[in-house]
Amino acid sequence: MTQNPIDQLSPEELGRLRSVKSTPPLSTFRTIFALILREMSATYGRSPGGYLWAILEPVLGIAVLVAIFSIGFRSPPLGKNFALFYATGMMPLWMFTTTSTKVSQAINFSRQLLSYPRVTFLDAVLARFILNVATQALNSTIILSVILMVYDTRTTFILPRVLSAYLMASCLGLGVGMLLCTLISRHPLWQMVWSVITRPLMLISGVILLHETLPRPYSTWLNWNPLVHVTGEMRTAFYYSYHAEYLNPGYVYLVALICGTLGLFFLRRYYRDMMEK
Repeated sequence: MTQNPIDQLSPEELGRLRSVKSTPPLSTFRTIFALILREMSATYGRSPGGYLWAILEPVLGIAVLVAIFSIGFRSPPLGKNFALFYATGMMPLWMFTTTSTKVSQAINFSRQLLSYPRVTFLDAVLARFILNVATQALNSTIILSVILMVYDTRTTFILPRVLSAYLMASCLGLGVGMLLCTLISRHPLWQMVWSVITRPLMLISGVILLHETLPRPYSTWLNWNPLVHVTGEMRTAFYYSYHAEYLNPGYVYLVALICGTLGLFFLRRYYRDMMEK
């Protein structure tokens, strides 16, 4: 009969053994940090221009809007500077769209790593969310700072309201992204459906058309779009005379909470099925 190797150890040696079920301290943070480094290398390290393209993409979008509307109009709906008006609408919208897209692909992107017991689907989701929010916050800081330095916009900004707008956009992106994560992972057709749904967002989210300039009942209908409240908060931060009466941050967080809760429920329910596909 073979003797158990454990029985051959001395009491001092047994005291130095560590349970295989124990978890090293801060293992979750280490896992998320490792996933962030992998994401940075895979997403920005291999693409031409890397992080530079992440900045140029929204800059080109704002430049196109400025070029088109500065030809047909003497001034934007708010203030005198076209670049500032469209940047204050487009950058929060960009935060939402990129965050929801990145989070929705978290399972597909980290599918191989999720087979390791120390890596959970929540680690993959949080890694993509944190990296994208940090990247878009950096881009927004650079773009808005350049606009304020280059142009005589004659405006200042209220930092807490700017942070509030980005917090709303990122929370909404996380909630919607988690809900889409299960749908897209189980049914890839949902990615095309979501792409079609998000195309008119620039028109119906207050980026180009100011909410107050729309007639009723269209302006009332737009109140159901949480992104209208995000861009309204951002414009309030930069335009002292602008007061968004329709603004309701609680509604944005409620939508984000409902979507995030449903997304978390579906991920816990169908996570194993998605890994076996």
